[in-house]
Amino acid sequence: MAIHKPRASERDPWRVLLVLLIPAVCTAMASAAVVEHTFYVGGMGISQLCMNSVVYTANQQLPGPTVEVSEGDTLVVHVVNGSPYPISLHWHGIFQLQSGWADGANMITQCPIQPSARFTYVFKVTGQEGTLWWHAHASMLRATIYGALIIKPRSGGYPFPPPHAEIPILLGEWWNRNVDDVEKDGLLTGLGPAKSDAFTINGSPGDQAPCGGAGMFQVEVESGRTYLLRIINAAVNAELFFRVAGHAFTVVAADASYTDPHPTDVIVVAPGQTVDALMAAAAAPGRYYMAARAFESATASTPPPFDTTSATAVLRYKGVPDYAPAAMPALPPYADVVTAARFYWSLTGLVRPGDPVVPKTVDHSLVVAFGLEQASCAPDQTRCQRFSVLASMNRRSFQFPEKVSLLEALFRGVPNVYSEDFPGWPAPAATRKATSVRKVNYNDVVEVVLQNEGYSRALGTANHPIHLHGFNFFVLAQGLGRFDPRMRSTYNLVNPQVRNTVAVPAGGWAVIRFTANNPGMWFMHCHLDSHLPLGLAMVFEVLNGPAPNLLPPPPADYPKCH
Repeated sequence: MAIHKPRASERDPWRVLLVLLIPAVCTAMASAAVVEHTFYVGGMGISQLCMNSVVYTANQQLPGPTVEVSEGDTLVVHVVNGSPYPISLHWHGIFQLQSGWADGANMITQCPIQPSARFTYVFKVTGQEGTLWWHAHASMLRATIYGALIIKPRSGGYPFPPPHAEIPILLGEWWNRNVDDVEKDGLLTGLGPAKSDAFTINGSPGDQAPCGGAGMFQVEVESGRTYLLRIINAAVNAELFFRVAGHAFTVVAADASYTDPHPTDVIVVAPGQTVDALMAAAAAPGRYYMAARAFESATASTPPPFDTTSATAVLRYKGVPDYAPAAMPALPPYADVVTAARFYWSLTGLVRPGDPVVPKTVDHSLVVAFGLEQASCAPDQTRCQRFSVLASMNRRSFQFPEKVSLLEALFRGVPNVYSEDFPGWPAPAATRKATSVRKVNYNDVVEVVLQNEGYSRALGTANHPIHLHGFNFFVLAQGLGRFDPRMRSTYNLVNPQVRNTVAVPAGGWAVIRFTANNPGMWFMHCHLDSHLPLGLAMVFEVLNGPAPNLLPPPPADYPKCH
């Protein structure tokens, strides 16, 4: 991929020094590179679903630019905010070792980039390879501001047969309205945003949607070749089934961590998750639809409306004309929890020499129960009717700070920004709003039982994709119902799957374990965007370790809160 470098006149003086110094540091690292991009965030005209709209994107692209690096490279991304909204960009799944200021979690690790301002994200990609992604982390702008982040191995090849080509597949969600307005309306009603109008594959709903054929994604393959599909669920609020008619897959990675080869003919992917799957072009030459539609797991007595559309793209064999008819895959029913659970729970991690192993001793053993409940209408919820929705973890409904990010408050010792009292078990008291964190020491091993509760019969429960910033974690076990401590005897301590986002089943649980070897403030939250402003989140405060495992000072252009 070409590296886009801004003109010198576009940079502040410190940026010039920064970009000059980084290559000098990298000379000591064999073949490591500095990969530099500039993202101009601004309005883009688009015709979608028979409507002309203006959406906000990076570099006038939907999805945004694909960023490709090799393990060990340093990534420098200059973000120029030409939109009317404060924004931040999160590099989803990147560890950000000693670069927590670049994580991009709005009001957790940084204040947002204000309109007409700019900020440069600088971080080294260490110890990771595979498919990740980047997205806006302020309001629902990530519906259109997102892109793939691909990390190639530094040396050697993949631990599977090399593919003929690699195909990024970004699954998204589309609204016919300005998504910031959609979110604001949801907050005013207290019930969250309205359902989307379509799903998309690489930015287009496909030719099965009204007026959807012009921008539909198509890819050409050759018989006998094998292709690596890098599948990313960039949808805002929907888990998705994905299939390609006439073809099967072998899953080889999830969330940029290799898996044991897993054969399947359907992929299930939650918002925030990625799946790498090998696909052999072994069907009769022709045209085949790839398609995605919702997996809806809600158990509410009156389930909320959800998007029932299917996004399509076309896989065409070389030599087959564009006008040839295409075969459509049979997608699972929307509520097919058996197919979803079979896929999620069947993956195991590929264990290679030198890879991190499951830590056997635990310093912090937490039970974090989370869910939605009914609450009284707040005064600012002017369109609220009978009740609003509140979300919480261990009965703490997370409140974002307003004047300073949590990371800056930690680094500078700013008082009265957060409390260090997030409980390690479900609190019996009523839910309260708080900016509450859990403090752990450097290198502590943390185990969390994530318990998916149904606090309200009317709201029920659903699968929740829980994402942890700053770390990968081992998924030791998953199940339905309430976690029983006797289940510890069934933990997979040999080859569990490694993820940064786990889909905790409706009315069920998952057990994760990680080593807190990364000083900073690290967000753990539901990746259904509608649940984030409702409070379904918490933060791990990881203290400094011995030098050099220290949180460095913020960069010179660190955004200020307004």
